[in-house]
Amino acid sequence: MQARPLHDQVVVKRLEAETQTASGIIIPDNAQEKPHQGEVIAVGPGKTMDNGQVRAPQVKVGDRVFFRKYGGVDIKVQGQEFIIIREDEILAVIEG
Repeated sequence: MQARPLHDQVVVKRLEAETQTASGIIIPDNAQEKPHQGEVIAVGPGKTMDNGQVRAPQVKVGDRVFFRKYGGVDIKVQGQEFIIIREDEILAVIEG
């Protein structure tokens, strides 16, 4: 991946959408909801605070995260789809 995020931006690769329910019903492509979780691919240097200092990011490459449903911008780089979001749009890091 060649995109380098700036400031407090984070590049996330969405996890694959569920294609089947727990009971075995197959969900058609046009009815699948985009997942709200993914893997952090790249992280910007951090957020510049009002006093001019840069706050280091709280997420790192490889973290699995939950993020807001309507946040970010969908992009396509070299045939792969990603979302670029601000770090404060990340709701939680999935641990374990």
